[in-house]
Amino acid sequence: MSERIAETYYVETAEQAMTLLHPLRAEILSRLTEPASASELARELQETPQRINYHLKTLEKAGLAKRVGTRQVRNLVEVLYQAVAKTFVLSESLGLAPEVMQRLQDQSALAHLVASAERIKRDVLLLLEQTEQQEEVPSAVLQTQIHLPDRDTRQAFVEEYVSLVQRLAEKYQARDTASAAYRAVLAVYPEPRQGG
Repeated sequence: MSERIAETYYVETAEQAMTLLHPLRAEILSRLTEPASASELARELQETPQRINYHLKTLEKAGLAKRVGTRQVRNLVEVLYQAVAKTFVLSESLGLAPEVMQRLQDQSALAHLVASAERIKRDVLLLLEQTEQQEEVPSAVLQTQIHLPDRDTRQAFVEEYVSLVQRLAEKYQARDTASAAYRAVLAVYPEPRQGG
């Protein structure tokens, strides 16, 4: 049922760019590297299936996700969707001024950070309940600070960072789905200025 999807998709229309800016849609896409239904995603994201379905159809209409099959669940037929790529990049062919492009990319990334932070918070609360039941919950946190002097350096750092993490994930990825699944969320963002 799962289809092989592209590593990167270049967003080349204003409609697609605007579709991606919605934080919930960005979160849905990040979970669609494997096929999933609206009800599955709704459970994971603690949203209503109707709301997720609406956003899935918007993503499909914009060409960012597609239907890849159906499955029977009790007396219902669920439609399965999958993203067209693992990562989405705003293309320069959009014809937007560089500062507008940068603002859109920053906005999209920040919206995704907010959604990721919320997901981590929900997951940690569930894991804390497991530790109270004497279950071992292995986890790790890495935090560092790096000074990046300009946009080109920042871009080069992010590209190499993504490449290294992808290679690391591929090296250790178990081939069977019965293995324990671990979630890795990695973020790069400027340290906020303190005060007004």
